[in-house]
Amino acid sequence: MRVEALDMFWTDKGRYDLAEKMFHEVILKVSERNHCSPLVSEIAKAREHIQNSLEKIDVATLEDKCRLEFLDRISLLENQNIDLRSQVSKLNQAYSDVLKRLDLVENRLNCSNGNVKNNDDDVDLFASESEEETEEAARIRESRLAAYTAKKSKKAVIIAKSSLILDVKPWDDETDLQAMETVIRKIALDGLLWGASRLVPVAFGIKKLSISCVVEDDKVSIDWLTEEIEKLEDFVQSVDIAAFNKI
Repeated sequence: MRVEALDMFWTDKGRYDLAEKMFHEVILKVSERNHCSPLVSEIAKAREHIQNSLEKIDVATLEDKCRLEFLDRISLLENQNIDLRSQVSKLNQAYSDVLKRLDLVENRLNCSNGNVKNNDDDVDLFASESEEETEEAARIRESRLAAYTAKKSKKAVIIAKSSLILDVKPWDDETDLQAMETVIRKIALDGLLWGASRLVPVAFGIKKLSISCVVEDDKVSIDWLTEEIEKLEDFVQSVDIAAFNKI
C-alpha cells in the first residue's frame, strides 16, 4: 500500500473530539464570567450606597425626635391627671353635700318626733280623780282629752286601690273598636276611674283594646267589672287581665 493512501484515514479522531470539547468549555466559562460581572458590580454598588446612607443619618435628629415624643406623652399624662383630680374633687363635693342633706333631714325628723312625743306626754289618759281636783283642773283635762281624740281622728285613712290593664278582644276585624271603647267607658261606679287606652294588633288584621283603670278595692270588685264588660256581647268576645298592681 502506498504512503499517500494512508494519509486519507483519520486515526486520532477521539483526541481531536476531546480537544474540541475542552475548547468549548473554556469559551463557555469565560462567557458566563463576563455575563455575571455587571450584575455583581451593581449589587456591590447598591450595598455601598445603602451603607453610605446609613452612615449619613444624623444621630442628633433622632434624639430630638424621641425627646419630642416623650414630652408629648408626659403632657398627655399630666392633662389626664388634672382631669382625674377634677372628677374626684367633684365626687367628694357631691358626697359631702349628700351627707349634709342627710344630717339636715335626720335633725328635722328628730325634732318632729320630739314634738309629737311632748304633745302625747301632755295628755294624761290615766290621771287619777282626786277628791281635791278643782273644777278648773277637770276642765283642762277634758279639753286635753278632746284635743287628743280630735288629733287621732284626723289621721288620713289609707284607701286600698288597684291598677288594672284589661285586654278586651272583639269578635272580628269588622268590630268598631272606637264604639266598643265608648260603651266600656260608660260603665261607671264610685271608686272606678278609667285611664288611657290603645289598640294592640293580634293577628290577621284583628286588634284588641288595651284599657287601663284604677279601682278602690272596697268599692269595686274586679270580677264585677269584667262581667259588666262581657255583657257587651255586640262588641266583646272576651276580657283578660293583662296587668294587676296594688297602689
